[in-house]
Amino acid sequence: MTIRVLIADDQDLVRTGLRMILDAQPDLEVVGEASDGAEAITLARGTRPDVCLIDIRMPVLDGLEATRALAGAGVTDPIPVVVITTFDLDEYVYAALRAGARGFLLKDAGPTLLAEAVRAAARGDALIDPNVTVRLIEEFAGTAREAVAPPSSPLTEREEDVLALVARGLGNSEIGARLHISLSTVKTHLASVMTKIGARNRVELAIWAHERRR
Repeated sequence: MTIRVLIADDQDLVRTGLRMILDAQPDLEVVGEASDGAEAITLARGTRPDVCLIDIRMPVLDGLEATRALAGAGVTDPIPVVVITTFDLDEYVYAALRAGARGFLLKDAGPTLLAEAVRAAARGDALIDPNVTVRLIEEFAGTAREAVAPPSSPLTEREEDVLALVARGLGNSEIGARLHISLSTVKTHLASVMTKIGARNRVELAIWAHERRR
């Protein structure tokens, strides 16, 4: 099944590069391009892609506002959004997740991670650049936080294994390879852990894991 992708970025060269990477994948197809946030919203609502790949800094309307309009709280029929940016700023990560993004990537993440993030968003999963995840945890560790709440029920041994690798910033494919389990099994374990600890995304999972060890 082909995943239809809309690209929104104000730089022609960036859009061309992203299109080349995505169209080279047998299961991904770029169905539209937008050069600003307002155009992205109009085009996405008209073509209904499976995933929107949206840059943060764009004219007319920025990527965060576009994400909020397409995938934010209260949107009746949301479209999965992966935010991609050159700017490695934590406030962008938090703002993107609050706006409803299913993923957050830096533009130097590479073709493999880019394709994986799009596929994850199409499946209903979330993928955040592992480098961003690890840095957020390191910065979070330097702040005073309340003790973490215990899980609603004990984690299984395999769930503990998966959680530990998430905390190190590994993606689903890497976790599956490391533990010799399928991607669907990784997904199942992640969903179970998220439910047990009340986490909404991988960063919250990783932070919970780190705080529990303090």
